[in-house]
Amino acid sequence: MKYALLRCCTTPIVLRQYEWSTNAVLDKLGIGLVDVKEFGCCGYPLRNINFKAYVISSARNLALAERENLDLLTVCNCCYGTMRHIEQLLQDDGSTRKEVNKTLEKEGLRYEGKIRPKHLLQVLYDDLGIKALRKQIVHTFKDLNIATHYGCRILRPSKLIKFDKPHSPSKFDELVEVTGARSIDWLKKHECCGSPLWGVNEDLSLDLTESKLKHAKESAADFLCVACSYCQIQFDHVQKILVSRRGPQHQLPSILYPQLLGLSLGIDSETLGLQMNQISLKDIEYYLLDKAVSQS
Repeated sequence: MKYALLRCCTTPIVLRQYEWSTNAVLDKLGIGLVDVKEFGCCGYPLRNINFKAYVISSARNLALAERENLDLLTVCNCCYGTMRHIEQLLQDDGSTRKEVNKTLEKEGLRYEGKIRPKHLLQVLYDDLGIKALRKQIVHTFKDLNIATHYGCRILRPSKLIKFDKPHSPSKFDELVEVTGARSIDWLKKHECCGSPLWGVNEDLSLDLTESKLKHAKESAADFLCVACSYCQIQFDHVQKILVSRRGPQHQLPSILYPQLLGLSLGIDSETLGLQMNQISLKDIEYYLLDKAVSQS
């Protein structure tokens, strides 16, 4: 298994631990990654400013992955949602595909739809599979309650994304429970984290984040778990701002899924970048059983 890895624009700047933990986990699982140096932004920030630039930015990345004859893997929900949108658009609209390819030809590129954009969770659940993943687990968590946060763009719009059932998804929960942790049911599970409003209406953004944290804690969650760059920034960096402005009563650490999985795979916390999270994850290893799990 090998993929062309599109690194989300935000991760090298403010979320390096997402890259570190993803690299470490996929290497441990024997999943190869190819860095395509020409990859650029997925185009998501341009969607409401210059739609044509948005389409070409995304199509260019798809064409670069197709040149490598590899499916494109991303760790960001927004990148994934954008890539799926453009993939479908180019499939359905021949005139747009022709116009886009005319632009791409200036770089010697062309997109024919022979590869697929995939999210990290999709690769782990659909391509690798739960059974194969479980065989790699060497440590499990005990009495650990996790509140999974799927994020908007990995579920909606449901007719386009098709990763999981939009109103009752279970794949991320199953991936969490591979580690021995318990994925809890909680009221605000499928609501937005507030990230799209940060910088636009910060009070409302903080309200949404605070509400999610409050309900997760009331449901006995020990940690949130996410697999999206923007969601993690909201629940980690922005939560730190929330605590400073409104107090720590709803404070709840958020762990990236490859960090959680990585601990169960026997990868050390420093390699996974646990020390880089703004809301401390120092207690996570308290729940980790030291003895190896039998694979018999």
